[in-house]
Amino acid sequence: MSASSITNAITSDHRKRLLKGNGPGRAADVPGNPAAAVLIGFDWGTNKSCIKAALSGAKDDSVSLIVPTVVGYTNEGIVENLLPGNRRTFFGEEALKHRLHLRLVQPMVDGVIADLSASRDFAQHIRSLIDPPAGAELRAVIGLPANAQRAARESLRHAVAGVFDRVILIPEPFLAALGYRDESRLARPGYVDPVQNSLFVDIGAGTTDVCMVQGYYPTAEDQISQAFAGDKVDALLNEAIRKTYPDCALPQHKICEIKEQHSYVGQLDKPILINAVVGGKMRRLDVGEQIGGACTELLRRILESVKLLIARASSDSVSELLQNIVLTGGGSLIRQIDTELQRLLTEEGYEQPRVRVVGERYKEFVAIGARKAARQAKETQWQQLIA
Repeated sequence: MSASSITNAITSDHRKRLLKGNGPGRAADVPGNPAAAVLIGFDWGTNKSCIKAALSGAKDDSVSLIVPTVVGYTNEGIVENLLPGNRRTFFGEEALKHRLHLRLVQPMVDGVIADLSASRDFAQHIRSLIDPPAGAELRAVIGLPANAQRAARESLRHAVAGVFDRVILIPEPFLAALGYRDESRLARPGYVDPVQNSLFVDIGAGTTDVCMVQGYYPTAEDQISQAFAGDKVDALLNEAIRKTYPDCALPQHKICEIKEQHSYVGQLDKPILINAVVGGKMRRLDVGEQIGGACTELLRRILESVKLLIARASSDSVSELLQNIVLTGGGSLIRQIDTELQRLLTEEGYEQPRVRVVGERYKEFVAIGARKAARQAKETQWQQLIA
């Protein structure tokens, strides 16, 4: 799903009105009052980030955005008035639009902070998009890769100190399960609660996280994270295309575009043909085998992580756990990845596994779960940040 298809087209004035409630004198104008807090669910992704925000106590989100996780800084010696407003820094779609004249920086690599300065700039940009009312405290629940190390957590805290007032850091697969959960259906017969006993596989750009979700925040033993995900698939695909067509040099964004449009595992029903410049001439290239090989390597690694976590589960929970394996993240859109993982698990001897994908709205679920967690959090769980 594209960013534009789910973004709330909220003007600044409308956003303020939604967050402030009924006007001056309300709790929203009192600094430090939990009732005045703006609660933010923040899925800070390697390639794209999703934000859900609302005033504490509000039923609906007042801000819902997906933003490419990229910061662009103007190149030295740029001609005056070439870029809008002669600005020096651009974010998201606007940075990508003007990339020819910018130095693009990814704040996140493999799901963790890679450039602290760019990360702080990006976090400030997110705050400006939320546009909180004066005096409101900003409380953000932010997703992290499963089993993120202490250094990664500290880097994230440094990046948002002075931007948000209080934070809670929670593993992304758990947040995805919480966001995917439909509370309105919990009492209905046959509804399988994803938070009760499930295995969530979150296939992002920087990391692939596998997590047992059994009704509580997962421990280190309940999670496996590996830095092999969408970006590594891009690298394998690029390498395979160059090996097959040595004169073909595709830019990184084109490789990613090919993967997102044609990715698959399992049997290929027809050739995958792309247009590319080879030796200065436009040619039609068959890249089906190369795409399948790169995606199959990702599937193989997911299978091994899933098997490891199943082995760690208690014997009395495995049967139900196998019935509730859920794929989310951008990699879950790889064609046939659910049926192929299910087939491989069956061949490995697991009894009647059931694998499903969350669908096109995958990018929203971590942020939705983070916002839910923010609403449920106890006052003692919030960590205060001081710049």
